Order: sequence, then C-alpha cells, then structure tokens
Amino acid sequence: MNEEPNSERAENPQPTPESAQVLYMAHDTPPLQWQPSGSGMPVGHPLAEQMSAVPARMLELSVVIPVYNERKTIIEVVRRVQEQPYPKEIIIVDDCSTDGTRELLQQTQWAENIRIFYHPKNMGKGAAIRTALQAVTKDVIIIQDADLEYNPSDFGAVLRPIYDGVADVVYGSRFLGTHRSFMLHHYLGNKFLSLVTNILFNNILTDMETGYKAFRSPVLKGVKIRSNRFDFEPEITAKVLKRGYRIYEVPIYYAGRDYADGKKITWRDGFAALWALARFRLFD
Repeated sequence: MNEEPNSERAENPQPTPESAQVLYMAHDTPPLQWQPSGSGMPVGHPLAEQMSAVPARMLELSVVIPVYNERKTIIEVVRRVQEQPYPKEIIIVDDCSTDGTRELLQQTQWAENIRIFYHPKNMGKGAAIRTALQAVTKDVIIIQDADLEYNPSDFGAVLRPIYDGVADVVYGSRFLGTHRSFMLHHYLGNKFLSLVTNILFNNILTDMETGYKAFRSPVLKGVKIRSNRFDFEPEITAKVLKRGYRIYEVPIYYAGRDYADGKKITWRDGFAALWALARFRLFD
C-alpha cells in the first residue's frame, strides 16, 4: 500500500461504505473445508511443523486490502487470498489510484465475497483502513497489503494464535522469518522504531511497522483510528499495548521491494511514526 508523499496527515473525513462507490456487495461464503497438515496449517507450509493441533472451530475472516497504484499485483493478491482455506470476506479500498488500478478494479468481475470502495482523493493507508472497518462483519480482521511483499500463504501462521484463543492481536514479523535482503536504511529505521516502541510501552516487539497484522474484530473496531497515512502502524500498536491486549509475533515470509519496484515510504514517514508513538503514548 503506497501513498502520495504529500497526502494530508491531518484528520480528514473519509468515505463511508454508504457514501463510497460500491462495486460488489458481499455475501457470506459457505464454510470451507479445513485440510490441515497435522499442524493446523495448509499442507506444505514452511512453518507447518512448528505449529500444533488444528483449531477447534473455524472463525470467519475479514481481509482488508488497502490499495494505491498497484495495478500489476492487485489481481494476483486477491487470487492468493481467495486460495486460503478460510470462510472469508474481502474488502478492498482503492485510495484514488492513478495508474489504472481503479479502472482494473471496476472492470474485473469479482467473486460475491468481495466488496470494493473508492476514495475520491488520495488519503492514505490509515484512512483506507477506517473506511474498510465500517464494512467488516467477520470474527477476525487481517490487513493484507496489495503489493505482494506479504504472502497470503502466511495466513495460517499469523492467524493461529488468535484461533487458538491465546492472542487478541498477532504481528507477522519480517525479521523472525525468511525475507529478501532489503535496503539497509529501511532495516535500521524499522529496528529503531521497534526499539522506541518497546521503551515507551515496556514490550519486546521485533517489528512494530509490519504490514501483516491480525486482530479479533472487536479489538480493531473498538479503536478510533486517527492517522491517515503509514502512521496507522505506530498508532494501532500504541493503542493495543496501552489497552493490555495480548499480542503475539510470528515469523513470516517477506519479499521487500525497493523504490524501483514502486515502494514509496520515505524517511519522512519514519519521523511521522516517531511523532505518533510519542503522541499516542500520552493521548488517545
């Protein structure tokens, strides 16, 4: 999920599901047959042997996909999400893409469990998630970026602690799992932001800024999200830690992009994240 560098950071009203243009309405999908590997994860998953028994019951999943200028990957992301063996709804929020993503979304014939909302102007990842949260209806929410840096085959690993009833929130850590060697300054920036988070909130997170986060629905829907851009990540982290929710981290596969591939997050977003951590440590 990328944003225009000059998107507004202030709180702005965003389209609601009622006011945003809707392409397809969701319908409940029939329960899917869970076919475990003996570990509660799909057969062949690289983390399968590290996980224990099958979940006692299958919770339903809301997959939130904020998208901005990801024409090359959005169709493949949705295809991979649909392949995951969970009863699910998929909620896509196009944040006023300008590269043809919006037109592609409008022209594609989607499955009945997909809903799409369109922002009239670029507002940022946090704003897109706010729009999506007004439409989610399932037990668990997972945020899936549209750029294929995060692979939906890791759903099993990320969701498992919630399905087992031991976690309210799960972070997929890029630094605990297999990952592409990526830009040093991004690595150092992420590590520094995680360190600041742990100092402020007395925790031991390895990857506060990860884009792979899953929540029990009442947790995320119960938080008022004020941030419009990538500072959603430190804001939601600060608020779930302050509220005492149980957070787990699990290793995930990460294929980080560089700027030539379309990555747009910059050092300015790092300063915004620091400000958000300080702000939401003191205020809600």
